[in-house]
Amino acid sequence: MKRFIRFLTMISLPLMISCSQTSETSPGNDADTTARALAGGQESVQDSDSQKDVVKVAISSKDHTTLVAALKQADLVTSLSNAGPFTVFAPTNEAFNKLPAGTVDGLMKDDKKEDLQNILQYHVFMSVKNPDSFTDGEKLGMVNGDDVTVTVKDGKTLLNNSASVVTSIRASNGIIYVIDGVLLPPAKQ
Repeated sequence: MKRFIRFLTMISLPLMISCSQTSETSPGNDADTTARALAGGQESVQDSDSQKDVVKVAISSKDHTTLVAALKQADLVTSLSNAGPFTVFAPTNEAFNKLPAGTVDGLMKDDKKEDLQNILQYHVFMSVKNPDSFTDGEKLGMVNGDDVTVTVKDGKTLLNNSASVVTSIRASNGIIYVIDGVLLPPAKQ
């Protein structure tokens, strides 16, 4: 019986020591990360090991700085950092530059926030649309409630006959399609 108690003591002592360590010494559990996540939401979590979500992919792209600034202005960063799944059609900086002069600056004003949100939500589909699943004439119901029409011709995908899909990038919460034009929702009647 004494041997059994000694054996249990030898096994349980290392376990008790490892459990008594503070969270600051446990990787991935530091109090700083938890505090940041609680203060800023999902998008504030620092994680260099997992696949990036659609927002973090956009933030890491030098070709999408205008889109990222617009997402921040429209308060959509937290929404797109959530689980999804999302299909995001991401216009490049060049695509935004094709808009009439002053359009982007005008939309970035506080009193135009709803208009900016409407335009950005017109670039998001609530599901994952794989590159080979687009069909000619297909209509995608976007987050803002309007439809985008897909044209597939000669292996190329076009949205509303105005923006071409350049490439696709997988993210932890969906897929991003880099596009060369900004999709503008139909005027409300």
